[in-house]
Amino acid sequence: MTPEKLQSIAFKWFEAFNNHNLEQLLSLYDDEAEHFSPKLKIHKPETQGLVTGKDALRIWWQDAFERLPSLHYKVTSLTANADRVFMEYIRTVENEEDMLVAEVLVVKEDRIVASRVYHG
Repeated sequence: MTPEKLQSIAFKWFEAFNNHNLEQLLSLYDDEAEHFSPKLKIHKPETQGLVTGKDALRIWWQDAFERLPSLHYKVTSLTANADRVFMEYIRTVENEEDMLVAEVLVVKEDRIVASRVYHG
């Protein structure tokens, strides 16, 4: 996959996330995709930070959109190679300090098969 195609998927991801468009966001993922996030460890400790499959992703992101109606991501950097996109962005939520976040999307056959979030 070309870096341009991977970046296009990443920009669609940001658009869906910032519009809180859950269906558009989920359409970018493989049915069995895995997602790891430190926030999952905090808000859903039983997951140990990892969820698998679109149903689990739907539950996680729907909860996030409801808890954080002002949640917004501002892209600061995208780097793509054969099957991965490394994204850096600023997470903003009203009445919270901005947070620098890094995330890696692993893409196979035009679908995200894994994502991993990094932040302090």
